[in-house]
This record gives sequence, C-alpha cells and structure tokens, in this order.
Amino acid sequence: GSSGSMSSPLSFVVLGDSAAYGTGDITKADRPLGWTYRIASAITGPMTYLNLARPGAKSSELVEHQLPIATLLRPDLAIVVVGGNDMLRNNFCPIKLKENLTEIFTRFSALGTHVITLELHDPSKVLKLPKALERALLKRVDAVNAVYQELAESFPIIPIRARDIAGVHDRKNWHVDLLHPGPRGHYLLAEAAVRELARRGLPIKALDVPEFPAISTREKVSWMLLKGTPWFFKRSFDLLPVALFLIAKELILSGVSRLRAKEPTKRIEEAQEIRHQSSNEGKDLISSAA
Repeated sequence: GSSGSMSSPLSFVVLGDSAAYGTGDITKADRPLGWTYRIASAITGPMTYLNLARPGAKSSELVEHQLPIATLLRPDLAIVVVGGNDMLRNNFCPIKLKENLTEIFTRFSALGTHVITLELHDPSKVLKLPKALERALLKRVDAVNAVYQELAESFPIIPIRARDIAGVHDRKNWHVDLLHPGPRGHYLLAEAAVRELARRGLPIKALDVPEFPAISTREKVSWMLLKGTPWFFKRSFDLLPVALFLIAKELILSGVSRLRAKEPTKRIEEAQEIRHQSSNEGKDLISSAA
C-alpha cells in the first residue's frame, strides 16, 4: 500500500455510480450507507474514508472527475464500480469502457492501491422483462463483465462477482425498485469484499450481522411515489429509447438467424418446386400437342 509508516491512517476511496454510492441500502434514517461504508466500518485502526460515487455516473465521469481527487489521496484501498450506466446508452461501446477502466487501474496500480471491482449480476433473474429485451440486456451485461475479466489478467484487481454470491438474486436482497441491492444485498456484497481483503492481510474484522429493518408495504409505496416515480420518469426519457432500440435490434438479429437457419430447407423446397413445375409444364406441352 501507500500509507508509509504503520501509524498513518489507511486511506480508502470509492469511485463509481449508484451501486457504489449506496442506493437501495435504506435505513430508518433514509441515508444510504451502502456496502462500501459497511466495509469501512469493519476496518480496524485509523482510517480515512471518502465516497466520490454519484448515481448515474458513467466511466468517463470517473476518469475526468472522480479519479483526479481519488489519486490525490494516494489511497491504500479503492473500490471502482462502473459500467451499468455505460451499457444503458444507445452508443454503448465496451472498448471505450475498457479504455476508461485501464486508465483508472493504471493510475491506482502506480500508487500500489488495492482495487476492488464489482461484476454485474444477472438482471433477468430479478426483473421480469420482455424476452427480446432480456436477451439484449444480458448481452450488454456480459460485455461489461467481460471487460473487467480481461483487465483482471493485466491488473491485480480484486473482483467481486455478484453472480457467484449465494442467493444474490433472491428478491429479499433487492431494493423495492429491483435495480439496486437492498440492505441485505449490500450486506452480502460487503461480506464478500471483507473476506477478500482479510485474505490479503488488510486490517479488517468480520462484519457484524445487522438487524435488517423490516420495510412495510406502506413505506415501499411511499418510496415509489416520492422517489421511485420521479426517478422512473426521469430515467424513462433516457432508457425508453434504449429499451426500444435493444428490443428492435434483438428481434432483427433473431429474425435474421431464423431466416438463415431456414434458408437451406427453403432452397431445397424451391428446387423441388422448380422440378415439379418443369415436369408439369412438360405434361402440359404433351397434352396440348396430343
């Protein structure tokens, strides 16, 4: 790490989007703590913790705005969570995402920072979506995860693979919006990260199992009305064209592949039809000549 003497506090920074910010980890105080804060609370000894994440952030924002602040702190530990918002755009480019993450990991690597990353879960196991949208979305999720997996071969990052966490897709682990982890989901992510950090010898203790607040139907409904609905409308202007674009693209692609699969049999049928026609035409000629 980069903390110098034993007495200097461990420096911990968080870069990313809503999944790093803590969205969905609602407490009675309605302040999202998030899995990264839960990790910070398990670190023993002196520490500084700064969460620079912003809901809605894309990878270019991390490079331009969050990374310069983070590197000034010469962190011992960083969490980088991004890609979900990149993939929800028509112009999603995995190569651009890879370039941005390469820049981030290169800078942290030079500082000797431990970097934790989070690979995306399978949204089709939590959300009910139209089949075409589900297929298209999964392709993009897999593309984001593939970028992280490729970079893990070049950089000593510590990947947390959401899909590998037991029970991660159970709805009780998700926020009412079904897009962000709920308190239980954030706890599961923190638990997986704490295990990885302990294995690497960082000063960290096991997480205390918290009391998960029971969220009543009334609270869920009021969240949806006060926050969820305005958020949904705001994002719909962004996401509806993407959803329609993805559905159309997926239907075209599956239509083309079905046509290709049918083509050989179609050609055989056409050939048989031509033979049949020519033999009929021959019969017609003979009968007309008779």
